[in-house]
Amino acid sequence: MIKPGSAGSAGRLPTGLKQNGTPRSTLSIKFEDPAPTVAKRLIGMTLLLNGVGGIIVETEAYDQTEPASHAYRGPTARNAPLYGPPGTAYIYLSYGIHWCLNIVCREAGHAAGVLLRAIEPTAGIPLMTQRRGSTDLRALCSGPGKIGEALAVTESLNGCSVLSHPFSLTEAVARPSIVSGTRIGITRGIEHRWRFGLRHSRFTSRPF
Repeated sequence: MIKPGSAGSAGRLPTGLKQNGTPRSTLSIKFEDPAPTVAKRLIGMTLLLNGVGGIIVETEAYDQTEPASHAYRGPTARNAPLYGPPGTAYIYLSYGIHWCLNIVCREAGHAAGVLLRAIEPTAGIPLMTQRRGSTDLRALCSGPGKIGEALAVTESLNGCSVLSHPFSLTEAVARPSIVSGTRIGITRGIEHRWRFGLRHSRFTSRPF
């Protein structure tokens, strides 16, 4: 049994973290906050992986207390990184094909996270088009699996801090206007309107 609060299956302290597990950050976002709060705060921020990425335009929040969460039934080897520390990456394979990128939040030991659902590409676009085999800018990162492919996300990033190399996270230039809706692809926990997006963005996975 994996104990809640472990650093992940590798048992290491993620890069960019202090010994107490607190992310080193000058950003206004606090990953110790509840997942819906973090999910909203991430909208408009720019996320890069090895210099490739763009503006986060769609997110979804998940918490161990609700049945749509991977941690609803407790800790496993697969979901161990979701238990913290906050500000680290939780990577899982969707349908055996796509690596999906999540950011862990809440205090270590409480499994909560934010799934990145869509990004507006701004950096490394030629590399993203090559990886995705598509020149459709709007569709390059319009879904969690597409983000994983475009940014070359792999399981090796599990438990790594999103505040240090190979990640880069920067504040939004201006306060974004945010819309919310029901999360996509779930049949339980549908009462939570924990899907958030940048209002009027054409880069979201689906309209709000």
